[in-house]
Amino acid sequence: MSSLKKAAIWTTAIALLVKVSGFIREAIVAKEFGVSNETDGYFLAFSFITLVVAMISTGFNNVFLPMYIKRKKAGTDTSDGNANALLNWTMVGFGIVSILGWFFSPKFVPFIYFNMKPEIEPFAVEMTQIFFAFMTIIALSGLLDSYLQSRRIFVPSQLAKLLGTLMAAIFAILFSSSMGIYSLVYGFIAGTGLGVVIQIYYLGRSDYKWRPNFSMEKDFKKAFAILIVPSLLNSVVGQVNLFVNKAFASGEGLATGAVTYLNNASLLVSIPNAIYATTLAAIIFTLMSEQIDDVAKFKQTFFKGMEISLITLLPISIGLLVVGEAALSFIYERGKFTSVDTHNTYLALLYYLPIIVFQGMQLILSKSMYARGKTAVVFRISVTTIAINFLLNWLLVDKYGYPALAIAASVVSIYYFVVSMIVVYRDLGMDEFKRFVRMSVRVVVPSVLMGVIVWGVKMLIPMEDWYSLIQLAILVPVGIVAYAVLLRVIYRSGFTRLLQMVKR
Repeated sequence: MSSLKKAAIWTTAIALLVKVSGFIREAIVAKEFGVSNETDGYFLAFSFITLVVAMISTGFNNVFLPMYIKRKKAGTDTSDGNANALLNWTMVGFGIVSILGWFFSPKFVPFIYFNMKPEIEPFAVEMTQIFFAFMTIIALSGLLDSYLQSRRIFVPSQLAKLLGTLMAAIFAILFSSSMGIYSLVYGFIAGTGLGVVIQIYYLGRSDYKWRPNFSMEKDFKKAFAILIVPSLLNSVVGQVNLFVNKAFASGEGLATGAVTYLNNASLLVSIPNAIYATTLAAIIFTLMSEQIDDVAKFKQTFFKGMEISLITLLPISIGLLVVGEAALSFIYERGKFTSVDTHNTYLALLYYLPIIVFQGMQLILSKSMYARGKTAVVFRISVTTIAINFLLNWLLVDKYGYPALAIAASVVSIYYFVVSMIVVYRDLGMDEFKRFVRMSVRVVVPSVLMGVIVWGVKMLIPMEDWYSLIQLAILVPVGIVAYAVLLRVIYRSGFTRLLQMVKR
């Protein structure tokens, strides 16, 4: 078995563990703290962590990885001098950000969340300060992920993410009575620190040699500087949209816990894309970066990425439409998190569902543009989403409440996908676009039919009062079997490729 196939298996398995750990953590939050100003403050503060992670894992990685691989293959950067200098300068930069963030959190947190309720502000500010105090460690974990990817080492980064999530859950269990919701913050930081140690160990075992070097070659520095600015800006567009959504959700006039409802719904929606982005998409991006000079191979890898996205993500989205409330009940509904809270979260989930499909395919579209050095193009497309998102939130939230924020997020993801499709297939050609359309039709039909079958079973069997896990144990296998049979009949070649991937 090739190292890439082994990496795909291990990273997928660990990514699943990461999401399971995430649900354990959120279930503990729901049980111990329920829906409150404390939980809203925690989720607002944690948004700054997701911002840094996005900047590093997306913005930095999308520029560094193709440049580094290209120079390595050409033999122009065999000493890792540029990589060392880049790592060192980036860490210095985040050290400065950490200090500034600690001192100025009381100023910029209320500014960013301009509509925040006074009851939420103390929790959001203090937890943001704690996160910024350890921001250098969090940033280093993301940087090491990029350096490990350049050597086709994928598993340690997943272990680091697992530890961050798992330790937050463990700390919440052990110290929630003494630390309160702050136990989650310190647990995440402790787990991330352990993850950094593991990443450094595996990077040291490769041929990479770190040096305290700050000198970069002029051409490398110039090329990186030109590409990194639009890439970083593009990577934070999604987080800016998230800040906008949470600013509206935390405002006066909305129900207490609106931030928590949106967060819990988006967490369930994020599972498929989180697993896909950190495993298969990462490997596909590495392959596309290596195949940039071979047009035929590049097109085939790109098509497989889009095909796998649709085959796996569309049935999940349709399935959650039917079983989403039972899934949310099983994860969250205990302790201080009531059935009313579950239903309110499900309302947000319904409007988030399109994101599963369109964000997954958008990831491949963006990766293909990054692999070809079209960073500025991606930025020009994505930056317009901020204006659209803000406008939709402003127009809809007062009339329709917090579910309008989920609607806005889905509309933005569809817009982003459509515009990116136009750009990418303008280069790849109309034949490739027709190939994608034919594939899409063959996937949509069995996915919709599967949804109808699962909904029919749910209507025929009176299971509303059954425990949520029992409902899931019946409906989910029905959906999987129905989809597998329908996909094999309607789109045999796609089913075969999917089956081969699972076997491998």
